[in-house]
Amino acid sequence: MSSPDKLVYMANQIGKFFASQGKDAEVQNIATHMKKFWEPRMLRQIFAHLDAGGAGLAPPVKAALESLRAQETVAAR
Repeated sequence: MSSPDKLVYMANQIGKFFASQGKDAEVQNIATHMKKFWEPRMLRQIFAHLDAGGAGLAPPVKAALESLRAQETVAAR
């Protein structure tokens, strides 16, 4: 279930759901949804995929993941 392809598909589906909310709200809502509903193992795997180039991720999803990772980095300090 947690293969990169499955995670990319799931992340892009979340992105499609929030696409009608405008660019800024879309990215924030994708990040919020993933933070609330994705378990840490899934987030680690999608971050690793992002680090490897993020093939297949829609641009708003990439932006949301980068924002989420930045939030988590700040929170960890």
